[in-house]
Amino acid sequence: MDRLDAILTRMLALHPQEIDLSLGRVERLLAAMGHPDRRLPPVIHVAGTNGKGSVSAFLRAMLEADGKRVHVYTSPHLVRFNERIRVGGSGGSGFVDDDSLVEALLEVERINAGEPITQFEITTATAMSIFAAAPSDFVILEVGLGGRLDATNVIDDPLATIITPISVDHERFLGDTIAGIAAEKAGIVKYGQPLIVGHQPDEALAVIENIAARKRAPIVIANRDWQAYPEHGRLVFLDSDGLLDLPPPRLVGRHQFNNAGTAIATLRHARMDISSAAIEQGLQSADWPARMQRLTDGRLVTPFADRIAEIWLDGGHNPGSSVAIAEVLADLHERSPRPLDLVVGMTETKNVDGFLRPFAGLVRSLVAVSIDGHAAHAPEDLVAAASKLGIRAHAANSIDDALLALADPPGARVLICGSLFLAGNFLRENGTPPN
Repeated sequence: MDRLDAILTRMLALHPQEIDLSLGRVERLLAAMGHPDRRLPPVIHVAGTNGKGSVSAFLRAMLEADGKRVHVYTSPHLVRFNERIRVGGSGGSGFVDDDSLVEALLEVERINAGEPITQFEITTATAMSIFAAAPSDFVILEVGLGGRLDATNVIDDPLATIITPISVDHERFLGDTIAGIAAEKAGIVKYGQPLIVGHQPDEALAVIENIAARKRAPIVIANRDWQAYPEHGRLVFLDSDGLLDLPPPRLVGRHQFNNAGTAIATLRHARMDISSAAIEQGLQSADWPARMQRLTDGRLVTPFADRIAEIWLDGGHNPGSSVAIAEVLADLHERSPRPLDLVVGMTETKNVDGFLRPFAGLVRSLVAVSIDGHAAHAPEDLVAAASKLGIRAHAANSIDDALLALADPPGARVLICGSLFLAGNFLRENGTPPN
């Protein structure tokens, strides 16, 4: 275990629960630190169930293409904790280096003085201290879980807030109704500050609009106040300021047109004065690993290059994400028909049936695997759930074994999916971590 991992492990022992939604502990710590949260550059605060990371990636790419320095806080990480804290600079942003992160964590740990606090809360405070100390033009702050009681929700006056599509996930903490989850997500909305809303179920939108009205937050809503859609292979964005004819997003899938549109709507509604050339460049340069990421090399991938036609990776793990993934796979099949196989691993809190259902009738077979280092559904349970949906399935001991089984007969399209933890393990073992 290296020094960084040792510190993070030690921080886990400061609270008996990994997740305990509350603002009191982080507010206490930030006050003891001299309130770095009040010394941040203008903040764009992002909540939602699906698409938060992609919207953040588009925003960062567009702002950086316009010459802006951008700090970004996201979670969880895929391979290294450093991925959560991206520090802006004049030549673009990069993951915080080990030495800087260790130094900041140790200082925050010292100030906390052993008081009860969750690891996410103390590391969020650490990220804010790093961001406050480094000159930048903007901070993109992604909610960890929920919104109302999330540790990031200490920002009183964000430049803008965003709510991406909402679906059922994390029921233990947020409840199992769309309306209840929407109320938690909309807890980030601040009095008088612009709110940008992505595509939502009707129940979610009603709640969000009600909260925005109470807080007098100027709101723009997808398909009402702005639209983003594909046309002749391009992205068309339309709002009250006019129409933009843009190149398609680099990130794959119809849902990424919507995510890109949310980013553009934010730039325009918050009056951030970003050029259309920078928006175009950002669309084409945005990168967000493990979201319909095609893998063409690496230790795990290369041995199958001549027997598996395509290997894709996606960390989606809830029913909303699987609907979007299934649409992408259907589009790929329409353009280039191939047998489709899934390699699936899911953590034990996730809805297996809800995740797998959109793939029924679309996939040839499924291979279930466990997730090293995480409490996960037994592969046999995944096989049983898939079989009930009419999907031919079996279990494998590892992704290596799963790929080996799917390489014969050759020519398949393979998607590894079901968990960001599974995706992270794969990228680590493949030797292709995010950079």
